[in-house]
Amino acid sequence: MHQPPTFEVDGTAIRKARMRGGHEISELAKAAGISRRYLCHLENGTRRRMRPSRYAALRAALNSTDDRLLAAPRTTTPEE
Repeated sequence: MHQPPTFEVDGTAIRKARMRGGHEISELAKAAGISRRYLCHLENGTRRRMRPSRYAALRAALNSTDDRLLAAPRTTTPEE
C-alpha cells in the first residue's frame, strides 16, 4: 500500500516556537486548522509525522521555517 508523503516534525521545536510566539495550544491549533489534541500529540512526541497541507498550515501559523520545525534526519550507522 502506498503511503502519502509526510513531514517528520520536532515536537519540542513546535512547543518552543508556540511559546515564543505567545500562543496558547488551543489558539495555535485553531489557527493551523488542526485539533488541540493533535497539536498536543505533536508537541509531546506521540505523533511525529504530518501531511503536507497540515504541516504547511502549522508552519504558517507559527511564522516559522522548515529548518526550525522539521526533525533532524536520522543517521544510520554502517554495519561493520
